[in-house]
Amino acid sequence: MQRVLRAAVGRLAHAGPRAPMWGPARAAAARWLSGGREAMDYDVVVVGAGPAGLAAAIRLKQLCRAADTDLSVCVLEKGSEVGAHVLSGNVFEPRALDELIPQWRQEDAPIRVPVSSDKFWLLTKNKAWTLPSPFENKGNYVISLSQLVRWMAAKAEELGVEVYPGFAASEILYGENQIVTGVATNDVGIAKDGSKRETFQPGVELRGRITLLAEGCRGSLSEKIIRNHKLRESGQGQHQTYALGIKEVWEIEEGKHKPGSVVHTVGWPLGTKTYGGSFIYHLDDRQLAIGLVVALNYRNPFMSPYDEFQKLKQHPSVRKLLEGGMVLQYGARTLNEGGFQSIPNPVFPGGAIIGCSAGFLNVPKIKGTHTAMKSGMLAAEATFEALVKGSSMELYWENLKKSWIWEELYTARNYRPAFEYGFIPGMALSALERYVFKGKLPFTLKHGRPDHEATDMANLHSPIQYPKPDGQISFDVPTSLYR
Repeated sequence: MQRVLRAAVGRLAHAGPRAPMWGPARAAAARWLSGGREAMDYDVVVVGAGPAGLAAAIRLKQLCRAADTDLSVCVLEKGSEVGAHVLSGNVFEPRALDELIPQWRQEDAPIRVPVSSDKFWLLTKNKAWTLPSPFENKGNYVISLSQLVRWMAAKAEELGVEVYPGFAASEILYGENQIVTGVATNDVGIAKDGSKRETFQPGVELRGRITLLAEGCRGSLSEKIIRNHKLRESGQGQHQTYALGIKEVWEIEEGKHKPGSVVHTVGWPLGTKTYGGSFIYHLDDRQLAIGLVVALNYRNPFMSPYDEFQKLKQHPSVRKLLEGGMVLQYGARTLNEGGFQSIPNPVFPGGAIIGCSAGFLNVPKIKGTHTAMKSGMLAAEATFEALVKGSSMELYWENLKKSWIWEELYTARNYRPAFEYGFIPGMALSALERYVFKGKLPFTLKHGRPDHEATDMANLHSPIQYPKPDGQISFDVPTSLYR
């Protein structure tokens, strides 16, 4: 971080004392030279350079330009580079980006592969039965989300946003009356016994008049804020539910590659009491993203989502796509599946929670990028009003409930909890909700027990014997971790 500070101060010194952030950077340099914990002061600190955090930063700077004013904005990213921790194989709905950067199609955005076909399969062990597709992917794109956020980060920096990759926020900073005043990164150079090594460096404070948390699903700071300020209780009230998504990116044979082809599946290899499904997205350059999403309220403690994913790839309809290809990447991440019922009040004293940290995934669409971006934009607008005009950050919560995010998640609210009753009842109720009531059933289903309470005792189940990986289509855990 010292090198970052030196570089930032050096750039600003050449730009002159009227450059944005000259004062805060000079103050930070003074603290660093005096030997204290380094600190940098901003108007707005954004934690997380994903779609929500970058959309918020961009929107703030757009508002500043329109009003001929300036707010200093910093985005802190835990990955070694922007996009390093963004995993999704993504079917992208451009609605929010159309609002944020309307000219993106003319600016070489990495969004080039429109959805060309959209299929929905019910898998049995050896068959794939085609069902009507509920995903509405016309007008959407198959993209690499990590490439998109890199492009967005460049756009943010062009507007004057300071982006610092390689530093994870580990501590919330508080001022008087428990108002959040920013975040701090963790100390480095700590030995296993807690002692300080020769390479020890203390964490860095990034102080903001407003702090926006865009950490992604189950962000550690966001979870602390939600718990300490009882934001879920003052929001929609229900607990969050989660899923684990496991994904590989393959390079497949030319004759099998169909750019823009999208397939979603339900059924095998998961049982009738486990919610989940798979996806197969054809990107460009002969690349294919394949993954399995498993809800974490599964009952059998012997079930391994990783091994279920390896089984999925052996299905005849899937294996024939992958044979002759090679794996390029592997990864896994958690997803918020609580939807409308689980949205917390996202505003806390000194800031707000945006994106998947709050949980805006549309479960039946399996899409949350557009809603995450829109939440960041709404928070940015409330932040601008608070800092420039003296209004309250509660404007974000008010505008969120008036936005298309709220409408979209409301109409999708009963899909996930419907599967608490099993696979067949869940499919039937979901079809009724979608095709007959159009998301307007006269009741809202509640989620069942929290995920950790849903798992049975081991003595109620038998261990599952998973097939040994073949090293061509299926792989062991160390091989995937290496990737």
